[in-house]
Amino acid sequence: MFTKVATLNPPVSQSEALRHLLNAVAQGQVNPDTAFEKLKHFDFEPVAEFAKIDHHRALRTGFPEVIWGPGKTPAQIIDIMRAMQARNPVVMATRIEPDIYRELRVELPELHYYPAARICALTPSIITPQYPGNLSIVTAGTADLPVAEEAAITAELSGFQVSRLWDVGVAGIHRLLSNRQVIHDADVLIVAAGMEGALPSVVAGLADCPVIAVPTSVGYGASFNGLAPLLTMLNSCAAGIGVVNIDNGFGAAILAGQILRTAGRLQEREKH
Repeated sequence: MFTKVATLNPPVSQSEALRHLLNAVAQGQVNPDTAFEKLKHFDFEPVAEFAKIDHHRALRTGFPEVIWGPGKTPAQIIDIMRAMQARNPVVMATRIEPDIYRELRVELPELHYYPAARICALTPSIITPQYPGNLSIVTAGTADLPVAEEAAITAELSGFQVSRLWDVGVAGIHRLLSNRQVIHDADVLIVAAGMEGALPSVVAGLADCPVIAVPTSVGYGASFNGLAPLLTMLNSCAAGIGVVNIDNGFGAAILAGQILRTAGRLQEREKH
């Protein structure tokens, strides 16, 4: 469940903002010079000397820019989030540690934090799924949860319905087989696993939908901080598996979202 967050001026999407501006020019409510000034930073907006916000990313790719937290100071993250807030319904920053979040919240009291995912976000008061389809996320073990929750929260903040199934790795395969309905009901599956990384192959052998494998850096020495499961997943004999980088729950969620968005778009085309 999402905590409701109050916003004084709910932001609109880039496409809506552009449409409103062009309509205002056409109706004589905004003169061309004023519109030109607004459009100067419509594609990207400088923030001090350290960032350039890509406002057109949602128009190009379907998803807005997301802030990578590590390497940025709290002050930089605050300035970037404020610049993005006026034009994006959801502003998200990943890999935010609790102490950094506490500093951010001093200046952004409406900021919401998802500790398991290490994500903080400025959101509208209510978030509901905007896209059809069910995205299911599965983990081999409890230690994979931070990566899996990063994927889950990213997907939910992006407007997708998410189902979770944790700790069903191959060491106790009966746990997975007892939850085959989760696999059956999924339209896209994200499977996170460390150690030897075998779970995505097993899931892909049971699923009739795309499977996105996420190797995690969980495991003993010979797992090489996720390299061993990465190679296992790349060499899977099960067809229909895509593999993202080690611990990249965010990237897995965006890939799954693109699959679901495209499927929905194709369905709309068939109607017409």
